[in-house]
Amino acid sequence: MSPAVRRHLLVRVVAASAVLAVACVLATGCRPEPEPGPTTSEEATPSATAESPAPTPTPVETNLPDAGFILPETCEGIYSAEMLASLQAENPPLNDPGVTMNATQNVDALELLSSGIPTIRCSWGRPSESGLATNVSVIDAAAGTALLGALRAAGFGCQPMWDGTLCEIAQRTVNLDDEEVEFGETHYVRGDGWVSTAWVDFAPEGYTEDIVGALWG
Repeated sequence: MSPAVRRHLLVRVVAASAVLAVACVLATGCRPEPEPGPTTSEEATPSATAESPAPTPTPVETNLPDAGFILPETCEGIYSAEMLASLQAENPPLNDPGVTMNATQNVDALELLSSGIPTIRCSWGRPSESGLATNVSVIDAAAGTALLGALRAAGFGCQPMWDGTLCEIAQRTVNLDDEEVEFGETHYVRGDGWVSTAWVDFAPEGYTEDIVGALWG
């Protein structure tokens, strides 16, 4: 995520439904649907752990028309060697089974992610108040167009980037210790490829750009 885009997203007025959906589902004990309530309440404190395991579709090696890449069999294959080393140093481990957060909390995006599309899920960090989860998926062009429309309607900032479309949203809340917590999502759609990431207090510089470079070259 570029600093300029990130600063812009943090000060924009985000649609209430999108913010509440992100805040609620990232919090321990919330359901995977948007619930009304203040984003600074105890129930809305984001966490990288949830009570119910996140849906983790089985990775499928495929090269569908217009996807532009072969879906890697392992998470190591979605990063450059430099980014992988950085992630391993900054917030290990990769794919801790206790980190169950989804790579999106947007209702439309989550429905698509859970529909059985070819995808691989990768997470970083231990069960805590900090971490991220990413899915790399193969979707058809119609689903990609509908997804981008849903993200824009939910308040995401979308712009052309790296021969595709990048959509981002970020927000802040306060945890039980009165500490500020930053969380958000990044989505990238290009052809039949989709990279979705949800993060809590851990948004490595150049993360999505690195995945794009590793997959599409």
